[in-house]
Amino acid sequence: MNKPEKLPHFRVVGTNPIRPDGLDKVTGRAVYGDDFKIAGMLHGKVLRSPHAHARIKSIDTRRAAKLPGVRAIITGADFPKPSVAMVPMGEGGYVDMNDTADNVIAKGKAFYDGHVIAAVAADNPHIAEEAVALIDVKYEVLPPVMDVRSAMAPGAAVLHETFNPGAFFMKTHKVLPNASRLELGAGDVARGFKEADVIVEREFTTETVHQGYIESHICTAQWDERGQVTIWTTTQGAFAIRDQVAIVCAVPMSHVRVVPLEIGGGFGGKDTAYIEPLAAMLAKKADRPVKVVMSRAESLRATGPSSGTFIRAKMGAKKDGTLVAADLSFAYEAGGFPGGPIAAGVLTSITRYNIPNVRLEGFDVLVNKPKVKPYRAPGATQSNFAVEQVMNQLAEKLGMDPVEFRIRNAMKTGDRLILGFPCPPVGGVEMLEAVKKHPHYKAPLGKNQGRGVAFSFWFGAGLTSSAELSVNSDGTVQMCTGSCDLSGTRLTLAMQAAEALGIDVEDVSPTIGDTHSVGYTLQSVGSRTTFATGIAVYEAAQKVLKEMAGRAALLWETDPANVAVDRGDFTDMNNPAHRFTFRELADKLEHSGGPVSAQSTVTPERVGFQLAAHLVDIEVDTETGKVDILRYTAFQDAGKAVHPDFVAGQIQGGVVQGLGWALNEEFWYDAKGRLCNASLLDYRMPIALDVPMIDVVILETPNPGHPFGVRGVGEVPIVPPAAAVANAIYDAIGVRMDALPMKPGRVLQKIKEQKSAAA
Repeated sequence: MNKPEKLPHFRVVGTNPIRPDGLDKVTGRAVYGDDFKIAGMLHGKVLRSPHAHARIKSIDTRRAAKLPGVRAIITGADFPKPSVAMVPMGEGGYVDMNDTADNVIAKGKAFYDGHVIAAVAADNPHIAEEAVALIDVKYEVLPPVMDVRSAMAPGAAVLHETFNPGAFFMKTHKVLPNASRLELGAGDVARGFKEADVIVEREFTTETVHQGYIESHICTAQWDERGQVTIWTTTQGAFAIRDQVAIVCAVPMSHVRVVPLEIGGGFGGKDTAYIEPLAAMLAKKADRPVKVVMSRAESLRATGPSSGTFIRAKMGAKKDGTLVAADLSFAYEAGGFPGGPIAAGVLTSITRYNIPNVRLEGFDVLVNKPKVKPYRAPGATQSNFAVEQVMNQLAEKLGMDPVEFRIRNAMKTGDRLILGFPCPPVGGVEMLEAVKKHPHYKAPLGKNQGRGVAFSFWFGAGLTSSAELSVNSDGTVQMCTGSCDLSGTRLTLAMQAAEALGIDVEDVSPTIGDTHSVGYTLQSVGSRTTFATGIAVYEAAQKVLKEMAGRAALLWETDPANVAVDRGDFTDMNNPAHRFTFRELADKLEHSGGPVSAQSTVTPERVGFQLAAHLVDIEVDTETGKVDILRYTAFQDAGKAVHPDFVAGQIQGGVVQGLGWALNEEFWYDAKGRLCNASLLDYRMPIALDVPMIDVVILETPNPGHPFGVRGVGEVPIVPPAAAVANAIYDAIGVRMDALPMKPGRVLQKIKEQKSAAA
């Protein structure tokens, strides 16, 4: 990849063109999962376990099968055992496909409330629902294990007699019947704490939360006479769904075609097969296409939330404000199957700081809840909630400004990371200096009002992406990628193609290919799409330009080395009269060897770290404990903002979701492990009335791993809000919060404890 040392002025990158799919979405023309229909389609419904932990003694489907209109019924017995075990699966590292298959449909044991037991296909959804109710299941109910500390306690009920330890980012090693562990370290922690003049040690808990995407999981499956299945689905990764369906259903990957439809939100929760294998097996058994639609309650009960956690944090600093030691222990829920984001949570906990003596310990803990899934920067929000509060408490003990304390300890380019390699180019100090200089930081506050700050980090992801460009004779270009569009990436990728080719973005027509029409592409996750697929687009564009330069040389009867290419203009360096614009040369391609197209598949590694710092002003009602958000400013380094409006939107969206974590969102389970708030009336997400206008400050420290300097932006904005709000609550009323969400009851309890202690 040809990367200039200094980034030039861009024609397209950095502008704000209108997104090409916007009108279709606001007028209802865009095809989402529930819009898709096909002739002869049946409707599938799912029977789910009412128990959080139970052995399945028997399943009797005879009454359901006799109901008129029922065309097929499946149970776990209809699925083969996967022929492969551990396979790579995007940002999550390696996944045990036996676990994936058992999560799709229970085989012998139900591991959470809502676990699939059986599924029915019928002429309409009402008959299918009636049939599901006629299936008779006998259970042996087992004690549920519902939080990490209970799961790790001696004598806890054991979920799996054996399991492959989780490997999300990094491998863990089994150490308890329900838990596996990892540990990282540097320096001498005991010596570091001896050198410390101030030490803060605290404990924190966070609850299970869900991504809350507006559109639930929906898919339709159809087989053809060649034994090939096509699945139309709402997903963040068509190839991930293809691979999982192929393995779970024992079908060659070449026989599974996945067509991604528009997606109504995902945030990390829609790259795993839940209902797609069910629809495929029902369609095969019924010999008819089958559509399966999850209800909102099913999505909340049975799709991957983010981990609840228990965290111990101990950190120490010298009088001059230098951090010298950190000893952190994290226990993260994995859900009913191993592989939670423990490594990501551990690694992002302190990576933005330069601390010489560190011990980091993490536990991936099995509990009777759905297998967790990423939710924007998986694992980082929880660890940031703990560490950024400890940072503020250390600063207070030292009598230092909290931002100045962070500046003094911020990781800088070249510093050694906990993973052992030097920190790539980052602008953390510059970002924190921008926070200090911003008018928000010194604005006056009123009674019971407080200001909080939090600084955060996310790695980003590269992973494999493919793109294809085809030049039309009128100078326009067709662009096809394998990356599903969640946030406008059709346009940000088209902008990079236009920039590389030297043409207008309006001349690039972007499409998203299915798994039979474009090269292998991993999921749209980890803030990787504009970055990684952007590099694939850029590389394909370089191939197009090289081929077109060769065609120009052929027409001018000169050596291709004599053809200069500059922003879409082709010039014969030996004869300046020989000159073509991109459009002019495109018109001549058919007569000089035929149309030009190029494909590129890349797996970039220099992803460019993501940093964000957030300021929030809040007001606490000391009579009720309610916290109101008054003002919010988010600072983030985008490397190069391809589409600044989209970047700001991503940041604002992440902030709102982070405020949900901070103040409202949590799963409520009863003593039997049943989810009690399985609706968006009871699972309280923020609405427009809960948040002010969120100000965004975009900084740009170019990422040398991308030709235009791009860093991902979608993950890190969710990380700081919870910690920033907690720090603001302390600033407002002097109480320190140690649990998420910081709902009115918890805040009021802290106020009462404070009054009792002062009495």
